[in-house]
Amino acid sequence: MINFTVGPVQSEDCVREIGAQQVPYFRTPEFSKVMLENERLMKKFAKAKENARVAFITGSGTASMEATVMNLLDERDKAIVINGGSFGQRFKEICDIHNINHSQIKLETGKKLTKDMLEPFENKGYTAFIVNVHETSTGVHYDMDLISDFCSRNGVFLIVDAISSFLADEFKMAEWGVDVMITGSQKALACPPGVSVIVLSSKAVNRLDSYNSGCMYLDLKSALKNGERGQTPFTPAVGTLLQINARLKSIDNAGGVEKETEKIAALAQDFREKIKDMPFEIVSESLSNAVTPLHPLNASAYEIFTILKDEYGIWVCPNGGALADEIFRVGHIGALTSKDNDALISALKNMEKRGLI
Repeated sequence: MINFTVGPVQSEDCVREIGAQQVPYFRTPEFSKVMLENERLMKKFAKAKENARVAFITGSGTASMEATVMNLLDERDKAIVINGGSFGQRFKEICDIHNINHSQIKLETGKKLTKDMLEPFENKGYTAFIVNVHETSTGVHYDMDLISDFCSRNGVFLIVDAISSFLADEFKMAEWGVDVMITGSQKALACPPGVSVIVLSSKAVNRLDSYNSGCMYLDLKSALKNGERGQTPFTPAVGTLLQINARLKSIDNAGGVEKETEKIAALAQDFREKIKDMPFEIVSESLSNAVTPLHPLNASAYEIFTILKDEYGIWVCPNGGALADEIFRVGHIGALTSKDNDALISALKNMEKRGLI
């Protein structure tokens, strides 16, 4: 199988080799050294300041989304939530569950966030801004300069889910004034699922002191305290954290985050050029390098996903709910090459010849 989904994705050999080994005991100086290196490299690649901190959560990206809301917002806050699809909706639901006062900016499928959409929220006492910078369900990548300017003018605490865009798209945490950045192991980090990562600015770290998480497992104060010695409060996904270390060092040795982003951007551009004359419409007004969202003009998106999987040995990313038959997504993250793109294009052209698309 060739995997063009947006997570889990294909991994490099150095990552897969670690997965074949016995999982070591972790309350050791050796594991602590690995974790401190993970923190250093995550801050480096997120373009965070040196005094930022990193929490490694054993749980999917949603665990870190919820941990961020639980630890850093409460009844004193008034948040803006950007809801452009399934994952924006998830943040809204998390705010509902935890009784966070919020307003949502609900976007139509594939539409970008614009300045005029933010204008009604200027100087209205909002304290937090929550956004999935890449709404993975529709492929839309929001304008971080626009968001950063708004939050800076209004003194708003900025929470950014970059789960599927970290490493695939430029991210400048310190320059944009981002207070929290969230990502996950199974996206462009190209490791197995099970670990999500929260990078916190010094402002966010200080803010933790005046908020109560109301939770033991997702208590970020505890996570950061243990992180000072390169450890976690509870047993983590040890093997995945070792794989993350190998992957981060591989990226660093290959030229850093800029080179990784360039590689993913080139794969995305290669695919988009090759699909130009086929019966698909790219639905996003503002694309991430991570994924290309496609609306088939003459077929069901879910049927295309199924046929590619069952007959061609290729995974693309389906959608659920109302978008199931409307949009499928082709990822460009993980250990993919232009030859893999050619294999997918060849399969799609064969399906077109067969009258299936």
